Amino acid sequence: MSSSGLAIPILPSRSLPHTLAFYQRLGFSGAIHPHGQYAILTRGSLELHFHHHPNLIPETSSAMCYLRVPDVHLLFSDFSSATLPSHGIPRIDPLSPKPWGMLEFSIVDPDGTLLRIGQPT
Repeated sequence: MSSSGLAIPILPSRSLPHTLAFYQRLGFSGAIHPHGQYAILTRGSLELHFHHHPNLIPETSSAMCYLRVPDVHLLFSDFSSATLPSHGIPRIDPLSPKPWGMLEFSIVDPDGTLLRIGQPT
């Protein structure tokens, strides 16, 4: 018997309203749940969850996740239109082939969370 599932990362956010605004720039939509401690954001089939973590220090955050997508070129183009800087926090890193067989780029959000986004080469 086989089963399939879906893993959805739950990432830290110092301010859920600021996180929502940042990810809306990247084409995500969503809402903060009424209790104010949790948000769910989606963009097509991508889904990210965030929990309130007011004491997070972005420069020391180790939060990260990998988003495997069918068209990394399209997503890189869409995310690049948000005009994020190429250094610091937040930022967008260039699209490039990796030695582990993926074509990917990275986003670091304002809370220091690293999103690697890619597809197999």
